[in-house]
Order: sequence, then C-alpha cells, then structure tokens
Amino acid sequence: MPINLSKGQKVDLTKGNPGLKKIMVGLGWDVNEFDSGADFDLDAAAFMLGDNGKCPTEKEFVFYGNLEHASGAVLHMGDNLTGEGEGDDEQIEIDLSKVPANITKIAFTVTIYDSDVRRQNFGQVSNSFIRIVDETSGAELIRYDLGEDFSIETAVVVGELYRYNGEWKFNAIGSGFQGGLAALCGHYGIEVA
Repeated sequence: MPINLSKGQKVDLTKGNPGLKKIMVGLGWDVNEFDSGADFDLDAAAFMLGDNGKCPTEKEFVFYGNLEHASGAVLHMGDNLTGEGEGDDEQIEIDLSKVPANITKIAFTVTIYDSDVRRQNFGQVSNSFIRIVDETSGAELIRYDLGEDFSIETAVVVGELYRYNGEWKFNAIGSGFQGGLAALCGHYGIEVA
C-alpha cells in the first residue's frame, strides 16, 4: 500500500526501502468541465537544486525542452499536450544512484503552458497528484493528491525529493505560484529569455 501524504508531510523514501535506486515520478491531472476554447497543456518539470535551493546551471532544469540531465539521473519521458486519459499524464524517471553529489534536492513542478494567452489557471484543474513508484518492483510507494485549493495560480511546486543524512526523503509541498514557468525559473535561479 502506498503512503498517502497530505500537504507539508515528509516521508522517508530510501530508509524503508533499502536498495531503492530507480524510481518513476508520475504526475497527473484532470481538467474541469470548463471550455476555455483551448487545450490545457500542463507541463511537468524537475529542478535539480544545490544546498542554496537554486539550480547550479540551466542544465539542471529538466523539462520538455531538455529531457535528460547529463548525469543520466533525471529523465523526462516527454510532453503530453492534452492530459487525456487515466493515470499519469507525464512521467519523470530518477536514478538516485546517479544524482550528482552537488544536488541535494529535486523539486517537481507543474505549469500551464501559455496560461496567460489561454486564460487558464489551476482553479480549472482537478484530481492533480504526484506518485512515486519503485521501477524495479512496480510498487507505488508514495502518493500525494493535491486537493482543490488553487484558484489563480499558473504553476505549482508539487513536491520534492531531498537528501538527508545519506537517505532520500520526499516532501509534499503543493504550493502555487502566479507567473507560470518564468516565475518558477526565477525562484530556482534560472534566467529566462
């Protein structure tokens, strides 16, 4: 049985699962019955952060425009343009054994592509979740359902993996941002054109 988290909850990932190396982070969502005249294109991303909470370089920002980190530690499985269907809408694979030593945290985010033009926000999105699956066994280890507490936000930090005393833990964050991907990039120290 996966551990169901609520906002702000932290849980050990590797301590209770010794030998855990490869995990799949699945993110999913549904769009409410509200037609804005444009598809909702939500994008998952991973920001690989140092001790200062920032990406060392823009190469540590893994998203639809940069699908794999040079270390092989983080691999984005590609962009889903509509979010149709059941289950995960986008997936990011993590190899914990390959995460560079200078990276102490990996933040997982979801943003709405072109939200200003399409006049879309997370108030129109429901059933958002993040889940972590052991890739070797296929077992779902952690699940965090975000709930419906967003309205005007266009970006959400869903959760983060972080290294603590040599073990990996997961923190269910669920905090919203206005300003979409650009705001998140600024928050994590990435220059946006």
